[in-house]
Amino acid sequence: MEKLYIRLAPELVAILELFLMIAVGALIFFSSRNGAGRRPPPTFRSLERAFARLARRKNLSILLVGLFVLVVRAGLNPILGTPQPRWNDEYSYLLAADTFAHGRLTNPTHPMWVHFESFHIIERPTYMSMYPPAQGLVLAAGQLLGHPWIGQLLVTALMCSALCWMLQGWLPPPWALLGATLAVFRLGILSYWMNTYWCASVAALGGALVLGAWPRLRQRLRVRDSLLMAIGLAILANSRPYEGLVFAIPIAFVTLFWLVGRNHPAFSRSLPRVVAPILIVLLVAGVATGYYYNRVTGNPFRMAYQVNRDTYATAPYFIWQTPRPEPAYQHAVMRDYYRWELGEFERNRTFTGYLRRGAEKVGSWWQFYLGPLLTVPLLELPWVVKQRKMRLPLLICAAMIAGFAIQTWTLPHYFSPATGALYILLVQGMRHLSHWSPANRPIGPALVRAIPVLACAMILLRVTAALTHTHIEPEWPRGNLERAAMVRQLRRLPGPQLVIVSYGSHHDVDREWVYNEANIDAAKVVWARDMGKGGNEELLQYFPNRKTWFLEGDSPVPRLVPYPD
Repeated sequence: MEKLYIRLAPELVAILELFLMIAVGALIFFSSRNGAGRRPPPTFRSLERAFARLARRKNLSILLVGLFVLVVRAGLNPILGTPQPRWNDEYSYLLAADTFAHGRLTNPTHPMWVHFESFHIIERPTYMSMYPPAQGLVLAAGQLLGHPWIGQLLVTALMCSALCWMLQGWLPPPWALLGATLAVFRLGILSYWMNTYWCASVAALGGALVLGAWPRLRQRLRVRDSLLMAIGLAILANSRPYEGLVFAIPIAFVTLFWLVGRNHPAFSRSLPRVVAPILIVLLVAGVATGYYYNRVTGNPFRMAYQVNRDTYATAPYFIWQTPRPEPAYQHAVMRDYYRWELGEFERNRTFTGYLRRGAEKVGSWWQFYLGPLLTVPLLELPWVVKQRKMRLPLLICAAMIAGFAIQTWTLPHYFSPATGALYILLVQGMRHLSHWSPANRPIGPALVRAIPVLACAMILLRVTAALTHTHIEPEWPRGNLERAAMVRQLRRLPGPQLVIVSYGSHHDVDREWVYNEANIDAAKVVWARDMGKGGNEELLQYFPNRKTWFLEGDSPVPRLVPYPD
């Protein structure tokens, strides 16, 4: 039984959701056999009427969706805790946040930089995160408010509000509010978008602004909507540039076709209200982005990501590209990480490896965005695709899938720019499902009512499991709690501290300890790599006043020991 639990553990939440859905579906099916359930219970009817009245107050709905996310997740903090960084990417985003929070665009290369090399960070020509700046700016706002995660909390709430606003432009108000509510349950409370430092909500926010502005521009040529579309595009360019470009290509084509097509608006109206505002915002954003990269890399057209990959990586980003020669690494752990990347790239280039990796991508996307519950509305997709209005979100989703098919790596949040497009299709599928009454049995309407109820039930189930320490998913709070506890321990000690970290030959490349603040010399705790007695000596001479510790990073119970004199 224990072995079975270990095998099922990564999918246990999805399995429980599937069982709940099957049970409720069976109940709906059998209760409708004799015409029962044709009308919902009075309590449901009252709730639906109240929900519809709220939905018609569009601005209030948008505000309440975001406030609901903030209040619920903040209220759950005593149970779930504040997340700690765990993955290499998170530490990189936090470096950018710390840099921006101190009023700098980047940091000078440290004289002892070779001791501090780590993943997804550039050390030369400056010391900075390799990622675009949007995520770091969000976390920097949180840091200024007291903790970087506050930025993640706020932007995820804003994303859910933006999804509500976006859906209002595509669908009737009650359905728009229903879709936003499902996004809150799926993405806004317990997902890794909220409970890590990946900041995927930023790109989803940008995509929602673009998709929400599009139908409003078609109805009324307003500068406000043009500005929101341009701001959304600028957010995408500075959060997930490649995926944002893939997302924007269908938008650009349909917008161009609308502006010059047979029923195009008058050029005298579209130029000042649509074309000019979008171009001006994109020009300003482009200049700002170029200035940022010029400060970071010395070239306005060279991203920090390119510098990092050219410095360390051998595996290219796209599967048709040729691997680069292996550079000379200063640390075995860095070498092993990028050799592991190359091995993944080579496996993806084989036919069976490509299919296996493709199946893994689809499985991870499905489990994160849909799960068993939100798969039900997509059963209506054959009818949804026939609607002219749904062509753009379908085209966006198809473009994103095509864009991912040629990438070496893909994680669920890479799809985040198209989150809004997916929810348009989901809610439209629910609208079709609500009319499904086979043999005059109201199964479809009952299923539509059951979906948000079950989504809420899954949140309650997971929170209850966390409260009672029932292991249906990883423990809360999430992250590298050992490192966080060690940092707290070191901060309580008098004077500045230095930790030299060593790894074994079977090191987990995703369990990294060596990450530092933006201003290394001023940091209370500095983390460095073990470079042997001779190599470490120059670092000890540079930091003569720091208390030095040694840490075996791969030890089953990592602990600090005084560094030998």
